[in-house]
Amino acid sequence: MSARAHEAATFDEAPDASRAQAQPAYASDAGEPLRIVTYNIHGAVGTDGQRSAARIAQVIAALNADIVALQEVPLGGAASIDVLRELQELTGMHAVPGPTLDGPDRRFGNAVLTNLPVRAIRTLDLSFGSREARGALDVDLDTGRGLMRIVATHLGLSARERRAQVRRLLEAFDTPDLPVILLGDLNEWFVWGWPLRALLTRFGRVAAPRTFPSRFPAFALDRVWVHPATRLVDIRVDRSAPARVASDHLPLVARVLR
Repeated sequence: MSARAHEAATFDEAPDASRAQAQPAYASDAGEPLRIVTYNIHGAVGTDGQRSAARIAQVIAALNADIVALQEVPLGGAASIDVLRELQELTGMHAVPGPTLDGPDRRFGNAVLTNLPVRAIRTLDLSFGSREARGALDVDLDTGRGLMRIVATHLGLSARERRAQVRRLLEAFDTPDLPVILLGDLNEWFVWGWPLRALLTRFGRVAAPRTFPSRFPAFALDRVWVHPATRLVDIRVDRSAPARVASDHLPLVARVLR
């Protein structure tokens, strides 16, 4: 991503909210692959209609992730709650907000939780016409073996919109010498559509487990793309009982070499 831009296996158990709050941020050994998660938390509203940041934190704590890219995150404001602040307190991870809606009454959008040092933060506006504001949160993290760029995004609902957004993302992808993880909710329903074909051409073929809807997953809306592709170890989806209730999406978990 340009600096000029404006801006796993099935887990059978998860700790309760009090344990999630008490546990320190997970720290991987220098030689271990990073555990990187993308998770659309649906505003922390679960499949039972109840809002609970504690349940989202519970799922995240069970994954022992180094980096978590979040979508549909309430970020506070005069008339809104700040779910990201709650998640930071419950997980002990550092929080980086990336609002796509940023007004005095309500802030909402993408975010990254991490236990790695943050070296730079950028945002990229992916809004398309009069449709809902979209964007990408672009963060440089220090892995202990060099920098890695995390690009967390949530694409739009129309095919035309997604084509424009993927084109914009790829045009901004100008650091081939730096490892880059592009991840998030791509909202891409069409397996052979141009957005996925364009990403496959740039990043190579990767596994795409089904993540939506969380109770009976039928669509692979959430994706992780790695450059260079040789750094990707594996990609798995968390199908644990807590994850099936906490949001309408399941978390996607990738292991990536530092």
